[in-house]
Amino acid sequence: MQRAIIVRGHLVGPRLIELDESVGDLVGEVEVVVRPWVADAHGGVDVFEFIASLPPGNRERDDIDRQVAEERASWGDR
Repeated sequence: MQRAIIVRGHLVGPRLIELDESVGDLVGEVEVVVRPWVADAHGGVDVFEFIASLPPGNRERDDIDRQVAEERASWGDR
């Protein structure tokens, strides 16, 4: 099974691409598809970057588990 890795980068010459992040241990021949990157309608903020920027929570696991159990109980037989 083939795997694809999608990373952003910059063309720094007609035949040279500088990647913004590592592609790990991938070695050998690759196929490269180049397309311009356009920020989305929400200002180009990546959801994972946004989540990582949030401060850590301060709720205890038991509190979260209790809230989830209460919510599930409210569903009845659905």
